[in-house]
Amino acid sequence: MTDFASVVKERRSANKFLPDIEISNEELNDIFNTVKFAPSAFNLQHTHYIVVKDPTTKDAVYNAAYKQYKVQSASAVIVVLGNLNAYQDVAKINEGFLQLGVFSKQEYDMTVESVTQFYEDRGQAFMRDEAIRNASLSAQLFMLAAKEKGWDTCPMIGFDPALLSQTLNVPANYVPVLLVALGKEDTVKRRPRGYRKPVGEFVSFDSF
Repeated sequence: MTDFASVVKERRSANKFLPDIEISNEELNDIFNTVKFAPSAFNLQHTHYIVVKDPTTKDAVYNAAYKQYKVQSASAVIVVLGNLNAYQDVAKINEGFLQLGVFSKQEYDMTVESVTQFYEDRGQAFMRDEAIRNASLSAQLFMLAAKEKGWDTCPMIGFDPALLSQTLNVPANYVPVLLVALGKEDTVKRRPRGYRKPVGEFVSFDSF
């Protein structure tokens, strides 16, 4: 697969993986080098990934994910986290623009102030929504990038976030958003693709 439409259409949520297939860190880093271009609000890059391949750690994630078999058979389990305090990195992220002269000192200071105020004025609920929203955008790109490299994935919301955070030592300012099981799909008992609404059922123009 090389064209985008094929990648999108071929990506399926794999419910079962072929066991004992390894993915190297080099292959994963290649995928993440594409994922880093995912959009994020104010380029704050809210997302942090934890790649779980170690069998003992994977068993702990399996327990936190209500013992779903796909976690055990996957080559890796990707934990997708959203940073609640991503806006606090606005100065560091934009420092390069200042050093290169893209921003004047005044523009840099105004950017830092305006983004900080934007988040702090809207409060904790908004920060949580932003963490989940931006991490979800990144996770979708991860799944497409993995498929383009020949790997299958399944996004998962069935897990205990508190237990998962405890298991993986996740800092308090990160919210677990998704698990993504990754591997080579076992297609022996693959079900047909589920019903997809025609465009006219989910798209409106100018008004609902």
